[in-house]
Formats: sequence, structure tokens, C-alpha cells
Amino acid sequence: MSEQPSPLLTLRPGHDRPAMAIFLSGGGSNAEVLLKTIQALPQPPLVVKALVTDAPLTSRAYELGERYNLPVIASDIREFYQRHGEKKVSIATPKGQEIRNAWTDDLRVRLAPLALDFAVFAGFVPLTNLTRDFPCLNVHPGDLTFRKDGRRLLVGLHTVPIEQAILAGLDYLRSSVIIAQTYSGQGGDMDSGPILGLSPKVPIDFHGCDLSELQAAWRERPPQRPKGGYADKLEQIAAANQENLKCAGDWVVLPQTVCDYAEQRFALDSAGRLLFRSNDTWARVATVVYHPDQRRELIPPTL
Repeated sequence: MSEQPSPLLTLRPGHDRPAMAIFLSGGGSNAEVLLKTIQALPQPPLVVKALVTDAPLTSRAYELGERYNLPVIASDIREFYQRHGEKKVSIATPKGQEIRNAWTDDLRVRLAPLALDFAVFAGFVPLTNLTRDFPCLNVHPGDLTFRKDGRRLLVGLHTVPIEQAILAGLDYLRSSVIIAQTYSGQGGDMDSGPILGLSPKVPIDFHGCDLSELQAAWRERPPQRPKGGYADKLEQIAAANQENLKCAGDWVVLPQTVCDYAEQRFALDSAGRLLFRSNDTWARVATVVYHPDQRRELIPPTL
């Protein structure tokens, strides 16, 4: 390749390895698998500086911080919204968006001393425009290479991507690792970034239901999602498959993609197309599929 690739990770002056923080909101299983992987490497390609959580009372951030000797930066988003007069944590209204920006600014100040080169959202729920400060890798419960009418179909939060995969007639799921994008408004553009990694296909377990039954459940839903969820068969099956996808998808693709990213194996060409470096050679790719045996499968771009 004659042109000079533009790396997707640039280190701060004085850093010989990238400084990274892991963000988590709940049980932290993705964060734990990532930490175990990094700890087991004889020469880790990065330095984990801290764990970051928006839910200090309910997440496992402090437990994992103690286990792996890492500081925890906590900014309780529910408490922050309540202090600013909102009971619901949401960006559905202009006021909610304003509070989210203020919460992000507060977190930005706390993170500044770490001099991060990038971050990993490992089950981190709140949308945040920390993506403006440094690259943020996000593991997503859907195959973001799957498109319909020219757009990524399996986007959204929680079980939505899995429900959409089921309704689209797919019999498999994948986890994706992307570079999260700066969002606007209610965050519809967050999942539009480069798809660095994909997990292998994970078969969908329909638990004895047929597709027509699940499509009927979707059609019968009220226009607005009730508090606590729809509690219908589609949501229940999607939730069960999400747990399976976490084990067979997230835990495979996330650690490998993060390490390759830290080794600066990803770049863009002059046209903004994704490149991957293997054996000192850059190749154009649509993405990389990571397998449990550590094998990489370079997926060529579609014409």
C-alpha cells in the first residue's frame, strides 16, 4: 500500500503503551473477562488506568477494582439527574439531554488526570459524548454488518438488536465491537462507527417458539415501552439469547479486538475505509471476525 494509513489510535506524548479505562454499569462480566485476558498476557499492549461506573451502588466496579488493584471513578447518574430535578434518567427531552451533557462534563473533569488514550464501554449503559475526548470502543449485542435498505438494522440498546435479528428472520446472532460515535439528540447515531470486530455466529435458541408467534407478540406491543419492559415472549427469548451471546460472542470478540486496537492494528485509508495490519502489511477490510482459538478472519469489503 503506497499511501500512509491514518491510525485509529494515536498515543499521547510520553506514552509507550496506550492508557485505557474500562466503563461498566452492571455485573461487569465483560470487564472481568477483559481484565483477566490482559492480566494473563506476558507483555500487555496497554495499561488499564481505572474502572469507571455510573452505578456505584449496584455495579461490581468496586469489587473488580479491589481484585485487580485498580482505582474506581464513580459518578452516580441517577443521583445526578435527581439533583437536577429529574426522576428519570433519559435523553428523550431537551432537559434530559442538558443534564446528560452536564453529567458528562463532570465525569470529564474526573477523568482528565488519567490522560487516557482510549476507553472501553464494557456493558456501560449511559450514552455519553466522552467520545469527543478519546476513542471509545463499545461491545454491541448485534451484527452491525447486517443491513436493510442500506442502513444498519441491528442497532439500539438492551435486547432491541436481538429482537430485530429474530424479527428479520435470522437464525444467528453476533457481537460487534465498534468505535462509538459522538451522538446528538436522542442518540440514534451512536452505533454508526467503524466495525472493528465481530464474534462468530451464535445460533438463536427460539425455545420452541416459531417466528410467527414472536412477530405477533411484536405487533401487539403498546406504542410506548412500559416501565420494566414488555414482558412478552419476544422480550423473554431475546433476554435469554443475550446471556448466551455474552458468553459466546462478547467474551470472544471484545478482548481480542481491544488488544489489536491497542497494538494500533486498525487504521483508515485516505477514503475513510477500514484497514487492518497483519504481519506488517495493511489490508482493506469490512471487519475482522475473531474466533475462540485466537484466529482472525479478515472480511473483505463488499463492492
